[in-house]
Amino acid sequence: MNNNLFFIYLLIVVLTTYLIRAIPFSLITKKVTNKYVKSFLYYIPYAILAAMTLPSALYVTGSIYSAIAGLCVALIVAIKKSNLTLVAVAACLGALIIEIILIL
Repeated sequence: MNNNLFFIYLLIVVLTTYLIRAIPFSLITKKVTNKYVKSFLYYIPYAILAAMTLPSALYVTGSIYSAIAGLCVALIVAIKKSNLTLVAVAACLGALIIEIILIL
């Protein structure tokens, strides 16, 4: 691929992502008061984060069983309102224990 074509593609991507962010700010001028729209906007970051991390969480280890075990442990610890560091450590330990069991 030559440089000119690359920069054309880059410009298209930049404009697209900028417009996706800029259009709602320019069109919505007053405060959102509808409770359904506010609820929808409140949960969007969590849904996007889950969609980005769930696939990689399932393929992070060599075995799907240890990945699922680590994910389940992380969910259980996170539901108990623990901090992020404890959730990450517990998930790693859960996956490690299952990996050790699978090796034996």
